[in-house]
Amino acid sequence: MNMASRFSLKKILRSGSDTQGTNVNTLIQSGTSDIVRQKPAPQVPADLSALKAMGNSLTHTLSSACEWLMKQQKPDGHWVGSVGSNASMEAEWCLALWFLGLEDHPLRPRLGKALLEMQRPDGSWGTYYGAGCGDINATVESYAALRSLGYAEDDPAVSKAAAWIISKGGLKNVRVFTRYWLALIGEWPWEKTPNLPPEIIWFPDNFVFSIYNFAQWARATMMPLAILSARRPSRPLRPQDRLDALFPEGRANFDYELPTKEGRDVIADFFRLADKGLHWLQSSFLKRAPSREAAIKYVLEWIIWHQDADGGWGGIQPPWVYGLMALHGEGYQFHHPVMAKALDALNDPGWRHDKGDASWIQATNSPVWDTMLSLMALHDANAEERFTPEMDKALDWLLSRQVRVKGDWSVKLPNTEPGGWAFEYANDRYPDTDDTAVALIALASCRNRPEWQAKGVEEAIGRGVRWLVAMQSSCGGWGAFDKDNNKSILAKIPFCDFGEALDPPSVDVTAHVLEAFGLLGLPRDLPCIQRGLAYIRKEQDPTGPWFGRWGVNYLYGTGAVLPALAALGEDMTQPYISKACDWLINCQQENGGWGESCASYMEVSSIGHGTTTPSQTAWALMGLIAANRPQDYKAIAKGCRYLIDLQEEDGSWNEEEFTGTGFPGYGVGQTIKLDDPAISKRLMQGAELSRAFMLRYDLYRQLFPIIALSRASRLIKIGN
Repeated sequence: MNMASRFSLKKILRSGSDTQGTNVNTLIQSGTSDIVRQKPAPQVPADLSALKAMGNSLTHTLSSACEWLMKQQKPDGHWVGSVGSNASMEAEWCLALWFLGLEDHPLRPRLGKALLEMQRPDGSWGTYYGAGCGDINATVESYAALRSLGYAEDDPAVSKAAAWIISKGGLKNVRVFTRYWLALIGEWPWEKTPNLPPEIIWFPDNFVFSIYNFAQWARATMMPLAILSARRPSRPLRPQDRLDALFPEGRANFDYELPTKEGRDVIADFFRLADKGLHWLQSSFLKRAPSREAAIKYVLEWIIWHQDADGGWGGIQPPWVYGLMALHGEGYQFHHPVMAKALDALNDPGWRHDKGDASWIQATNSPVWDTMLSLMALHDANAEERFTPEMDKALDWLLSRQVRVKGDWSVKLPNTEPGGWAFEYANDRYPDTDDTAVALIALASCRNRPEWQAKGVEEAIGRGVRWLVAMQSSCGGWGAFDKDNNKSILAKIPFCDFGEALDPPSVDVTAHVLEAFGLLGLPRDLPCIQRGLAYIRKEQDPTGPWFGRWGVNYLYGTGAVLPALAALGEDMTQPYISKACDWLINCQQENGGWGESCASYMEVSSIGHGTTTPSQTAWALMGLIAANRPQDYKAIAKGCRYLIDLQEEDGSWNEEEFTGTGFPGYGVGQTIKLDDPAISKRLMQGAELSRAFMLRYDLYRQLFPIIALSRASRLIKIGN
């Protein structure tokens, strides 16, 4: 690499200009023979005896864990674990098939069996494993689905669910999405749902209410819902299956209005009034206006253009299920290629999980994420010595998944070349920065091997780095799917009551990006890195940890930040880092593990506390090992012992708890202050997380323990 090109690239990055077309060799420092993993700070080791004492058992644990992982690899080289969510997925698909006139679809009774398996003893359905109470929305939707299947009102499961719903105040506090579903089956007046006019498709990109200012998942869902909201279709349940039990005082006496939130402001009141105005316009003028048909046609084109190769939309359930219903309502027949592909996806094992006579449809699928984390884990464990051909196959698969076409992100960055990775099997419109960062870490392990250089790995890394640099938000952090997706006024729109409509920068994603940059050898004095570090410093909680946006919760955020700081060569003895480590030490439980409940997103008392889990224990260990404080060695050893003792005979770990986060239900998409006693009433959710969406990634229980134990093993070797 010549000095002129190095200087030129540095100048481009420092000025924040477009990096398109820059040679990656000028972007990433050369001369590293392999990726460096969170190299511990150069300190004089203290008492490593506890860690050294478990050396043989640590080695055996890692060996059997890697062997188990290799058995899960797919023939083409990738890994994928199931993604668990909540009963709304199965309930909504059951209702959608009814709406489509496919009440005899063989999947429907299987979905019903799955719902019965998930029902809680009190008759409700919850949003995550171990939740202290059920969720009104999941329970209402599951109840409606069972009724659509012909389960009688006096069926024990049905009657118990109805009694639970009534005991919690009935239907008055259900979320926006649940209201839409009830409208689709004739149980709720459409004019009492938030109006979503299809004309929003015409809002200019620089207008605050442009669809490109909403989060990826909200945007993809809004488009088909806009058509449904305009047409107001419904397919009522059979008379004997109607939900009369949920209207104990009669439908004529029920208040269908959106509940009034405490602490609302003038803007929120304005939007509620505007919503009523839109409904009036819809009924009196818009539904007959030529512009309405033109807008619907434009939205239909947008939906069709955004369909994924596997038949879904956006890599997630909502736009897929709403898209099918919207297209059906506009006359698209089931044999139409778009419709046929979307329906066929219900039989795709990438989406569907069968067990006995029950079936679950996943909210998303995670093959790219699982594969890159698997490669990271195996590389940390030095598994190349045993599994080079298998790992090379996975690297080849991962390299082939780089997105080389422009998606919605390019609306704000038209001059940036594509280069990211998406989370799912097929989601080219929405690559994300988190997957891209971790993909770069995984690919960096082979970047100096000639055979991989010949395959273009260096070019792929360069594309990914340039895309990430361009995607940095103005505050210095990175959001998941878009740049500067943070217009909080949008959260006040009635439609956005469902949970999260924004994708602002988050600390955990930012940490993964900075970790990738550090491990790739980017100079830490680059403006993008310095701004990212400043953002992380600013976002630290006063008590020491960092919020977890995409994982539960402060254990995830802190476990992401500390390795990133170490990868960048940060002085790990600084007070702010020590404060984070002290917080982790204080959260360690008597059995040596760490755990944090999903309830921590609403309960201050749950932050850092909960049932200990393999994945969360690993996150804490990853953070402490990165900091490498001698005073933490005994705690690290205790955490490792917890993982070693918890391992099953087949080399795996068990974990039922949900440690992944879809969104916390705050509306603004980022951390909020929970010490306000009125926050629960204002958000209309408590520890049950009615507006949140929690996830269980099956391979987390395996991948993160391998990474943590591998780094602990390396710590022992360095201390010798």
